[in-house]
Amino acid sequence: MTDEIEWMRLTAEELRARAAADALVIIPVASLEQHGPHLATGVDIVLGGNVALATARRLAAAGQPVVVTPPVWSGLAEHHMAFGGTVTLDPAAFLGVLRGIVRSAARCGFRRVMLLNGHGGNAEAIAVAATEFAVEFGIRVAGGTYWHVVPEAIAPLLERQPGLMHACEAETSMIMHLEPGMVRRERLAEAHGPSSTRVEGQPPGLAMRRSFRDLTPSGVVGDARVATAEKGEALLAAISARMAEVLLNPKLWA
Repeated sequence: MTDEIEWMRLTAEELRARAAADALVIIPVASLEQHGPHLATGVDIVLGGNVALATARRLAAAGQPVVVTPPVWSGLAEHHMAFGGTVTLDPAAFLGVLRGIVRSAARCGFRRVMLLNGHGGNAEAIAVAATEFAVEFGIRVAGGTYWHVVPEAIAPLLERQPGLMHACEAETSMIMHLEPGMVRRERLAEAHGPSSTRVEGQPPGLAMRRSFRDLTPSGVVGDARVATAEKGEALLAAISARMAEVLLNPKLWA
């Protein structure tokens, strides 16, 4: 069996063999949206896709058959629309796209799927999708936003933030490592904003999305001014290592 892990680089015959070997299908889910004055709009696509690939390589090295699809590049980003440069789907369309991909994987014979989310606005919909699709297709479906699943891997590597936010120290560092051409370094001095998307007095458990334009004039949540490529490399390694540990848990798929 080939060592290739990307669905688009495998033949149909090779994918049938992976399904027969009970391979895990990782589906990176992202968004195309504003990321402040200093980052290109494809940040979540790059980061979500690379977290998925780095995690899958660790799974494969541990003997776990795995396949990674291309990222789902558009998600739920209404809260970024006021800045322009953003593409958003409505929830029904978004869930419809995910349903079609997971249904296709199930029809190919795959029995385990991970919806690996890389955009905060998708988080609630991903949780709903994982539950619905597992029942609908009779397979195991997990779903989670990577910085919510493994926050303990991220916090120790950051200087000015308790975790990954938006166009922030963490995201900017990882893009500096993976795609430095997507960073406008001359704008880094402007790349900072509030430390939360919640208004004063709004508890974490109370969902109420607002336009980012009302929350942060820069479009940034967090502080990217201390971002470095070295930090980004360390973040990607730590996130993928911990994510692989989570997905290797046999009890998760029993």
